[in-house]
Amino acid sequence: MPHWSTRLPLAGLLLAAVFLVSVGVRTLGDTTTAMLVSSFVMFAACLTSAAHLLGLRAALLFAAIAIVLGWFAEQMGSSYGWFFGSYDYTDVLGPRVGDVPLVIPLMWFALTYMGYVIANLIIWRAPADGSTHLGEAMAMSLLAAMVVTAYDLGADPYMVFVLKAWIMTKKDGAWFGETVQGFVGWMFVSFCIVLVFRLVVRKLPIRPATGVDRRHALLPVLIYAGLMAFQIVAGFPVETRSIAVFAMGFPVLCALAGWRHWKTHDASNQGETAYAERPVAWRAG
Repeated sequence: MPHWSTRLPLAGLLLAAVFLVSVGVRTLGDTTTAMLVSSFVMFAACLTSAAHLLGLRAALLFAAIAIVLGWFAEQMGSSYGWFFGSYDYTDVLGPRVGDVPLVIPLMWFALTYMGYVIANLIIWRAPADGSTHLGEAMAMSLLAAMVVTAYDLGADPYMVFVLKAWIMTKKDGAWFGETVQGFVGWMFVSFCIVLVFRLVVRKLPIRPATGVDRRHALLPVLIYAGLMAFQIVAGFPVETRSIAVFAMGFPVLCALAGWRHWKTHDASNQGETAYAERPVAWRAG
Protein backbone atom coordinates (compact mmCIF):
# COMPACT_ATOMS: atom_id res chain seq x y z
CA MET A 1 0.00 0.00 0.00
CA PRO A 2 1.40 3.44 -0.91
CA HIS A 3 2.67 5.55 1.98
CA TRP A 4 0.17 8.21 3.07
CA SER A 5 2.61 10.96 2.12
CA THR A 6 2.39 10.00 -1.56
CA ARG A 7 -1.25 11.08 -1.53
CA LEU A 8 -0.45 14.60 -0.29
CA PRO A 9 0.09 16.22 -3.71
CA LEU A 10 -3.32 15.06 -4.97
CA ALA A 11 -5.02 16.03 -1.70
CA GLY A 12 -3.38 19.45 -1.80
CA LEU A 13 -4.37 19.98 -5.41
CA LEU A 14 -8.00 19.06 -4.71
CA LEU A 15 -8.12 21.34 -1.67
CA ALA A 16 -6.57 24.18 -3.66
CA ALA A 17 -9.17 23.67 -6.40
CA VAL A 18 -11.97 23.77 -3.82
CA PHE A 19 -10.46 26.92 -2.33
CA LEU A 20 -10.27 28.69 -5.70
CA VAL A 21 -13.88 27.70 -6.46
CA SER A 22 -15.01 28.98 -3.04
CA VAL A 23 -13.19 32.27 -3.66
CA GLY A 24 -15.01 32.55 -6.98
CA VAL A 25 -18.33 31.93 -5.24
CA ARG A 26 -17.49 34.62 -2.69
CA THR A 27 -17.38 37.24 -5.42
CA LEU A 28 -21.12 36.62 -5.93
CA GLY A 29 -21.95 37.12 -2.27
CA ASP A 30 -19.40 37.12 0.54
CA THR A 31 -21.39 35.61 3.42
CA THR A 32 -20.19 34.25 6.75
CA THR A 33 -20.53 30.70 5.45
CA ALA A 34 -18.55 31.43 2.29
CA MET A 35 -15.81 33.12 4.30
CA LEU A 36 -15.57 30.27 6.82
CA VAL A 37 -15.51 27.57 4.15
CA SER A 38 -12.83 29.29 2.09
CA SER A 39 -10.70 29.99 5.19
CA PHE A 40 -10.84 26.40 6.49
CA VAL A 41 -10.10 24.98 3.05
CA MET A 42 -7.17 27.39 2.60
CA PHE A 43 -5.75 26.28 5.94
CA ALA A 44 -6.15 22.59 5.05
CA ALA A 45 -4.57 23.08 1.61
CA CYS A 46 -1.57 24.93 3.08
CA LEU A 47 -1.07 22.38 5.86
CA THR A 48 -1.19 19.56 3.31
CA SER A 49 1.31 21.37 1.11
CA ALA A 50 3.61 22.06 4.07
CA ALA A 51 3.50 18.41 5.14
CA HIS A 52 4.65 17.42 1.66
CA LEU A 53 7.27 20.12 1.05
CA LEU A 54 8.65 20.44 4.60
CA GLY A 55 7.71 17.15 6.23
CA LEU A 56 4.91 16.47 8.69
CA ARG A 57 6.85 17.46 11.81
CA ALA A 58 7.96 20.81 10.39
CA ALA A 59 4.46 21.48 9.00
CA LEU A 60 2.82 20.87 12.37
CA LEU A 61 5.45 23.03 14.10
CA PHE A 62 4.82 25.85 11.64
CA ALA A 63 1.06 25.59 12.12
CA ALA A 64 1.35 25.51 15.92
CA ILE A 65 3.66 28.55 16.00
CA ALA A 66 1.45 30.56 13.65
CA ILE A 67 -1.80 29.66 15.41
CA VAL A 68 -0.49 30.45 18.90
CA LEU A 69 1.31 33.69 17.99
CA GLY A 70 -1.47 34.76 15.63
CA TRP A 71 -4.15 34.20 18.26
CA PHE A 72 -2.10 36.01 20.93
CA ALA A 73 -1.50 39.03 18.70
CA GLU A 74 -5.18 39.28 17.77
CA GLN A 75 -6.34 38.82 21.36
CA MET A 76 -3.99 41.56 22.55
CA GLY A 77 -5.13 43.75 19.68
CA SER A 78 -8.79 43.28 20.46
CA SER A 79 -8.30 43.67 24.22
CA TYR A 80 -5.61 46.35 24.46
CA GLY A 81 -5.07 47.81 20.98
CA TRP A 82 -1.60 46.26 20.60
CA PHE A 83 0.05 45.79 17.21
CA PHE A 84 -2.87 46.69 14.91
CA GLY A 85 -4.69 49.49 16.73
CA SER A 86 -7.91 49.30 18.72
CA TYR A 87 -10.71 47.18 17.20
CA ASP A 88 -13.47 44.71 18.04
CA TYR A 89 -14.51 41.64 16.07
CA THR A 90 -18.12 41.26 15.00
CA ASP A 91 -19.98 37.95 14.62
CA VAL A 92 -19.31 37.75 10.87
CA LEU A 93 -16.35 35.37 11.16
CA GLY A 94 -18.14 32.85 13.33
CA PRO A 95 -17.19 31.17 16.63
CA ARG A 96 -14.42 32.64 18.75
CA VAL A 97 -11.63 31.61 21.07
CA GLY A 98 -11.59 34.45 23.56
CA ASP A 99 -12.25 37.59 21.51
CA VAL A 100 -10.76 36.13 18.33
CA PRO A 101 -12.72 34.23 15.65
CA LEU A 102 -11.40 30.70 15.22
CA VAL A 103 -10.57 31.18 11.54
CA ILE A 104 -8.20 34.10 12.16
CA PRO A 105 -5.29 32.09 13.69
CA LEU A 106 -5.76 29.49 10.94
CA MET A 107 -5.41 32.24 8.36
CA TRP A 108 -2.21 33.43 10.03
CA PHE A 109 -0.69 30.02 9.35
CA ALA A 110 -1.89 29.87 5.76
CA LEU A 111 -0.68 33.38 4.92
CA THR A 112 2.71 33.07 6.63
CA TYR A 113 3.29 29.66 5.03
CA MET A 114 2.59 31.18 1.62
CA GLY A 115 4.91 34.09 2.46
CA TYR A 116 7.63 31.65 3.56
CA VAL A 117 7.47 29.60 0.34
CA ILE A 118 7.18 32.62 -1.97
CA ALA A 119 10.12 34.38 -0.28
CA ASN A 120 12.26 31.25 -0.65
CA LEU A 121 11.32 30.84 -4.30
CA ILE A 122 12.23 34.48 -4.96
CA ILE A 123 15.66 34.34 -3.28
CA TRP A 124 16.80 30.72 -3.30
CA ARG A 125 14.73 29.39 -6.23
CA ALA A 126 13.39 26.66 -3.95
CA PRO A 127 10.43 26.43 -1.52
CA ALA A 128 12.70 25.84 1.50
CA ASP A 129 16.30 26.97 1.90
CA GLY A 130 17.48 25.15 5.01
CA SER A 131 19.78 28.04 5.98
CA THR A 132 21.01 28.09 9.59
CA HIS A 133 22.50 31.61 9.42
CA LEU A 134 20.69 34.00 11.78
CA GLY A 135 21.10 37.05 9.55
CA GLU A 136 19.66 35.21 6.56
CA ALA A 137 16.79 33.91 8.68
CA MET A 138 15.90 37.45 9.74
CA ALA A 139 16.14 38.84 6.21
CA MET A 140 14.06 36.01 4.76
CA SER A 141 11.47 36.39 7.54
CA LEU A 142 11.20 40.10 6.75
CA LEU A 143 10.67 39.35 3.06
CA ALA A 144 7.98 36.78 3.90
CA ALA A 145 6.29 39.35 6.16
CA MET A 146 6.26 41.86 3.29
CA VAL A 147 4.58 39.27 1.04
CA VAL A 148 1.91 38.69 3.71
CA THR A 149 1.37 42.41 4.28
CA ALA A 150 1.02 43.02 0.54
CA TYR A 151 -2.11 40.87 0.75
CA ASP A 152 -3.45 42.93 3.64
CA LEU A 153 -3.18 46.22 1.72
CA GLY A 154 -6.40 45.31 -0.10
CA ALA A 155 -7.84 42.77 2.33
CA ASP A 156 -8.06 45.07 5.35
CA PRO A 157 -10.38 47.75 3.87
CA TYR A 158 -12.54 45.02 2.31
CA MET A 159 -12.90 43.12 5.59
CA VAL A 160 -13.86 46.29 7.45
CA PHE A 161 -16.11 48.13 5.00
CA VAL A 162 -17.68 45.28 2.98
CA LEU A 163 -17.57 42.17 5.12
CA LYS A 164 -17.73 44.16 8.39
CA ALA A 165 -15.66 41.47 10.12
CA TRP A 166 -14.38 43.92 12.72
CA ILE A 167 -14.91 47.53 13.77
CA MET A 168 -11.96 49.88 14.13
CA THR A 169 -12.11 52.47 16.90
CA LYS A 170 -10.31 55.00 14.69
CA LYS A 171 -12.14 55.42 11.38
CA ASP A 172 -10.18 58.29 9.82
CA GLY A 173 -6.81 56.63 9.26
CA ALA A 174 -4.46 57.35 6.35
CA TRP A 175 -5.27 54.18 4.39
CA PHE A 176 -8.85 54.44 3.08
CA GLY A 177 -9.95 55.15 6.65
CA GLU A 178 -7.79 52.37 8.09
CA THR A 179 -4.79 53.08 10.31
CA VAL A 180 -1.28 52.55 8.97
CA GLN A 181 -0.47 51.01 12.36
CA GLY A 182 -2.37 47.94 11.22
CA PHE A 183 0.24 47.26 8.52
CA VAL A 184 3.03 47.68 11.05
CA GLY A 185 1.28 45.03 13.11
CA TRP A 186 0.93 42.70 10.13
CA MET A 187 4.63 43.07 9.33
CA PHE A 188 5.69 42.50 12.93
CA VAL A 189 3.46 39.50 13.65
CA SER A 190 4.22 37.82 10.30
CA PHE A 191 7.94 38.42 10.82
CA CYS A 192 7.82 36.89 14.30
CA ILE A 193 5.90 33.79 13.15
CA VAL A 194 8.26 33.02 10.27
CA LEU A 195 11.39 33.84 12.28
CA VAL A 196 10.35 31.67 15.23
CA PHE A 197 9.66 28.79 12.83
CA ARG A 198 13.04 29.25 11.17
CA LEU A 199 14.83 29.36 14.53
CA VAL A 200 13.01 26.26 15.79
CA VAL A 201 14.00 24.19 12.75
CA ARG A 202 17.57 25.50 12.46
CA LYS A 203 18.96 22.28 13.94
CA LEU A 204 16.23 20.02 12.63
CA PRO A 205 16.76 19.18 8.93
CA ILE A 206 13.57 19.68 6.93
CA ARG A 207 12.54 16.31 5.52
CA PRO A 208 10.04 16.49 2.66
CA ALA A 209 8.05 13.53 1.44
CA THR A 210 9.58 11.27 -1.18
CA GLY A 211 9.11 12.33 -4.78
CA VAL A 212 8.80 16.11 -4.36
CA ASP A 213 9.14 17.97 -7.65
CA ARG A 214 8.59 21.50 -8.95
CA ARG A 215 4.85 21.05 -9.49
CA HIS A 216 4.24 20.59 -5.77
CA ALA A 217 5.70 24.00 -4.87
CA LEU A 218 3.15 25.74 -7.09
CA LEU A 219 0.24 25.19 -4.70
CA PRO A 220 0.97 28.01 -2.16
CA VAL A 221 1.77 30.37 -5.04
CA LEU A 222 -1.51 29.54 -6.77
CA ILE A 223 -3.50 30.12 -3.57
CA TYR A 224 -1.81 33.50 -3.09
CA ALA A 225 -2.57 34.32 -6.73
CA GLY A 226 -6.21 33.34 -6.11
CA LEU A 227 -6.38 35.82 -3.23
CA MET A 228 -4.93 38.44 -5.55
CA ALA A 229 -7.53 37.65 -8.22
CA PHE A 230 -10.32 38.10 -5.66
CA GLN A 231 -9.01 41.53 -4.72
CA ILE A 232 -8.69 42.54 -8.37
CA VAL A 233 -12.33 41.58 -9.03
CA ALA A 234 -14.04 42.49 -5.76
CA GLY A 235 -11.65 44.77 -3.83
CA PHE A 236 -13.07 47.77 -2.00
CA PRO A 237 -12.50 50.65 -2.29
CA VAL A 238 -12.05 50.24 -6.02
CA GLU A 239 -8.53 51.72 -5.85
CA THR A 240 -7.35 48.61 -4.01
CA ARG A 241 -8.01 46.55 -7.14
CA SER A 242 -5.18 48.16 -9.06
CA ILE A 243 -3.00 48.14 -5.93
CA ALA A 244 -3.40 44.35 -5.72
CA VAL A 245 -2.08 43.93 -9.26
CA PHE A 246 1.27 45.43 -8.31
CA ALA A 247 1.55 44.69 -4.58
CA MET A 248 0.68 41.00 -4.92
CA GLY A 249 1.50 40.50 -8.59
CA PHE A 250 5.16 41.35 -8.05
CA PRO A 251 5.89 38.52 -5.55
CA VAL A 252 3.77 36.07 -7.58
CA LEU A 253 5.75 36.70 -10.78
CA CYS A 254 9.09 36.64 -8.96
CA ALA A 255 8.16 33.39 -7.21
CA LEU A 256 7.11 31.82 -10.51
CA ALA A 257 10.45 32.85 -12.04
CA GLY A 258 12.29 31.25 -9.12
CA TRP A 259 10.11 28.16 -9.37
CA ARG A 260 10.91 27.89 -13.07
CA HIS A 261 14.64 27.66 -12.25
CA TRP A 262 14.31 25.30 -9.29
CA LYS A 263 16.63 22.37 -10.03
CA THR A 264 15.45 19.10 -8.55
CA HIS A 265 16.35 15.46 -8.77
CA ASP A 266 13.95 12.57 -8.66
CA ALA A 267 13.96 11.76 -4.94
CA SER A 268 12.95 8.15 -5.58
CA ASN A 269 16.13 7.63 -7.62
CA GLN A 270 18.57 10.08 -6.09
CA GLY A 271 17.49 9.92 -2.45
CA GLU A 272 17.88 13.68 -2.12
CA THR A 273 16.29 16.86 -3.43
CA ALA A 274 18.84 19.48 -4.44
CA TYR A 275 17.65 23.06 -4.17
CA ALA A 276 19.07 25.37 -6.82
CA GLU A 277 22.88 25.41 -6.59
CA ARG A 278 22.98 25.95 -2.85
CA PRO A 279 23.64 23.07 -0.38
CA VAL A 280 20.82 22.90 2.12
CA ALA A 281 19.59 20.78 5.03
CA TRP A 282 16.71 19.41 2.98
CA ARG A 283 16.45 15.66 2.43
CA ALA A 284 13.73 13.40 1.13
CA GLY A 285 12.45 10.40 3.03
